[in-house]
Amino acid sequence: MRRLPELTDAGLAATASVVSYNEYNEAIKGSVAVERALTIYLDKREVVTLMTLGNHPELLILGWLRNQRMIEDIEAIKAIQVDWDTESVAITTHAGVENLDQKLSHKTVTTGCGQGTVFGNLMDDIGKVKLQSPRLKQSSVYQLLKTLNEHNEIYKNAGAVHGCALCSEDNGIEQFIEDVGRHNAVDAIAGHMWLNDLQGDEMLFYTTGRLTSEMVIKVALMGIPVLLSRSGITRMGLEIAEKVGVTLIARAKGRHFLVYHGREFIEFDAVPETKS
Repeated sequence: MRRLPELTDAGLAATASVVSYNEYNEAIKGSVAVERALTIYLDKREVVTLMTLGNHPELLILGWLRNQRMIEDIEAIKAIQVDWDTESVAITTHAGVENLDQKLSHKTVTTGCGQGTVFGNLMDDIGKVKLQSPRLKQSSVYQLLKTLNEHNEIYKNAGAVHGCALCSEDNGIEQFIEDVGRHNAVDAIAGHMWLNDLQGDEMLFYTTGRLTSEMVIKVALMGIPVLLSRSGITRMGLEIAEKVGVTLIARAKGRHFLVYHGREFIEFDAVPETKS
């Protein structure tokens, strides 16, 4: 049996009630997303501050540690304790983090919403990844998109957030996470996978955000071979997907999508009727 870390259960409400006024000067009751700062302390050393909704903080921190390659084995983590009174999370390990100074010495500010930060040289790790994409039915893509539209509750109520989902063609949505930045949402899903010892080789990853190099790298390092987005892609994101074998599908909304890489793995079994 794996030795898992002690985790707090400090998730907070992702939205708050507010009153706004429309163009007719009418009062409108609604909701806004609640953005919170959470400073990471790793073995009492301040590392970085994340901006998050705070609805899944423990999963977010677990996934952040994994995706940043700070800690390779979940059993090395003793505890993750979130304290919203101090807007901080204390991560304690059993034996410290090897080469922590080196890992923190290289920092890249990414294009992630809320300005993501990547530590270390993840390109060294991505060069070792080679994924094999499963075959994916066009009809399954349409069904997933329809199902996903029913999950973005925070976005429907308040907007200002991105959603990410871990999916399978057969079983639908495994986990859906919304946060102020897509990099936070992907990290929280990585934390869910790590905590539950889930493998990504037969999974599909969905995001509402654009497919940048950061997104492709994180998903590839999670072992997920298919990446689907309702938004667009960047040139570097495409180049990395081609290098590691990620099937890249973007602009996916309704019955429209664009396959930028991996077309040979798509079974076009539900081609829409030609427009008249």
